[in-house]
Amino acid sequence: MNRVFNSVIVGFKEILTWHTIKYVLLSGILVVALWVVIGFIAWDGIINVSSHIIELVPFAMVRSNGAWMLSSFLWLQMVLLTFALVYAFFGNIILRSVSQDRYSAISIFTILVSAIFWAVVWYFEGDYIYSQFLRLLTWLPFETVEKGVAFLIAFYIIYNGIIVTMLFITSLFSEPLVTVIEKKHFKGRVIVRDNIFRSIGYTIRDSVIFLIVSILAFPLLFIPVVNIFVQVLLWIWLIKDTISYDALSLTREKVDGGELKQHRVAVWFISFIAALFNFVPLLNLFSPYFGEIAMFHYFKSLQK
Repeated sequence: MNRVFNSVIVGFKEILTWHTIKYVLLSGILVVALWVVIGFIAWDGIINVSSHIIELVPFAMVRSNGAWMLSSFLWLQMVLLTFALVYAFFGNIILRSVSQDRYSAISIFTILVSAIFWAVVWYFEGDYIYSQFLRLLTWLPFETVEKGVAFLIAFYIIYNGIIVTMLFITSLFSEPLVTVIEKKHFKGRVIVRDNIFRSIGYTIRDSVIFLIVSILAFPLLFIPVVNIFVQVLLWIWLIKDTISYDALSLTREKVDGGELKQHRVAVWFISFIAALFNFVPLLNLFSPYFGEIAMFHYFKSLQK
């Protein structure tokens, strides 16, 4: 497991280098601009789709749990944002002061403390936060609460569109992305993939499954706490096959499906960390790049 934690740490460090940031900025700006245009052109249609989806959910659940859903996502974003700020300001100091094994433990401890801190805040102020979200849904210029929730779901659809598209882009540029990682951390060479279309095929397949399951599981997104677990599992499913196949294909002459199964715990864990990025806007643009780097480093380290 230490190898997995080490690869996660490398992923965190490398996404803050200019080499990775330039890929994130270029692809992120283009992808966000694309979906802004799509949203502008197809907004009415997306709202209609959102309204039809809401009709599948009882009114009481839309009104009450809709606000709780927003409150739950805000709590998780505060946890992740706190963790990110701590490591943005103190990450290098911690890395220089402790061993690599302890660094992994401190990382887990930090996010647990962050989660407990914000859980306490939500325990005392949760009713107030909930009431403010409920008022927001009625303050916004919408005819009904359902229209307000439909508006938020439309943003949710576009947001997931950005996540899926970023995964495609990262898969396409994974080879030049990890070349620098390989030179910095290893003495071998990155293998040229013989079949990039298979990676794209994984992404298309998992994107379709992600869309279908998201629709079927949509009512669960209105249930506090459950909605977080459901969303994380959906994002993990979306990214794990593409990223793991990309990483293995760039470290092995031939991809062995059995090896992916053998290391499925590591694949799921790295995919889980990458999925958490998606809860924070802007950080979601780094998610597939972090996953690609961490997964590549993990499979490459198995050869040492």
